[in-house]
Amino acid sequence: MPIVAIYPGSFDPATNGHRDVIARASEIFDSVIVAVGRNSSKTPLFSVEERVELLQEVCRSWENVTVTAFDGMLVDFARRHGARVIVKGLRAVSDFEYEFQMALANRHLAPDVETLFLMTSAEHLYLSSSIVKEIARLDGDLSDLVPDTIKHALQAKFAALPTDEPRSERLP
Repeated sequence: MPIVAIYPGSFDPATNGHRDVIARASEIFDSVIVAVGRNSSKTPLFSVEERVELLQEVCRSWENVTVTAFDGMLVDFARRHGARVIVKGLRAVSDFEYEFQMALANRHLAPDVETLFLMTSAEHLYLSSSIVKEIARLDGDLSDLVPDTIKHALQAKFAALPTDEPRSERLP
């Protein structure tokens, strides 16, 4: 029986750390669903539709990876898609504490769905979507932080936003 895994997140924006976890999960599981969630506690830079579209471009080289949006409880989404595994990427102990609580809650709600933690590769330990957005906002070099598709989308998004701060003349 094929094993379907879900890699959930807000992916606002997706980083090279996210890409690394997707690549590794695609080698472990028969099918990986990258699930872009709507998080009411966050104010995203990109719409859910934009994030899905960007991730579809980033993931197009993996035949066993699909990208879709989801609402509601992750375990319900997992069951609807026949997923037996939730993949979560971890960067630091602070990530683990929160993700461990979520994994226990998910196990309580859906004992048939396991959570698997994948450690982020060392070169991506410091990366977060928040850091990437701040670097992009300040017109910093995004080359080693995000895939090119995401870099261009960030540059376009920040170029279109009104700002009180001058942007440098150089775009990475």
